[in-house]
Amino acid sequence: MNTKVILENTPDTSLINRTLNKIDYSDTYATTNHLDSLEKITNMIFANFPNWVTIMMKFRNTIVKIFDLKTQKPSDYNTDFKVGGYIGYFKIYEIMSNEIILGANDKHLNFRVSVFNSQELTYNIKVSTIVQYNKRWGKIYMTIVKPFHQLIVKKMVRNACKNSNTRISN
Repeated sequence: MNTKVILENTPDTSLINRTLNKIDYSDTYATTNHLDSLEKITNMIFANFPNWVTIMMKFRNTIVKIFDLKTQKPSDYNTDFKVGGYIGYFKIYEIMSNEIILGANDKHLNFRVSVFNSQELTYNIKVSTIVQYNKRWGKIYMTIVKPFHQLIVKKMVRNACKNSNTRISN
């Protein structure tokens, strides 16, 4: 059986490459799922965080609040699956037949996440994150959170890994 989640380069054909003015950080994790819709896959990844991630986010919010970074749900928060709606913490910026773009903007950095279906036989679901630093604090922040980001995203992408009708456990 294949490795459930792998690290890849961001696909050149992905819309995410054109969503920010510059890219200071990027990563892409890929898994296989040909059974579910892109909307369902995106929700499997981002709508329900494991308890330990929720605890880490509360800890993060406590710390970054002193730097006046966003820690609350925005006033336009809604869970409608449409541009302007939200999946988990992330606003939907674009919905295409093969890609969904989510993200957020803040004082220190802007980021976008793509859930892209390349239609490949294996590792067809590509979850890419790109980050644009707005200030030096954005680079410092990302340096601190990068190991946690990578761990969390890899675990969350694993939630969308499916082979046949059985969820793969790891």
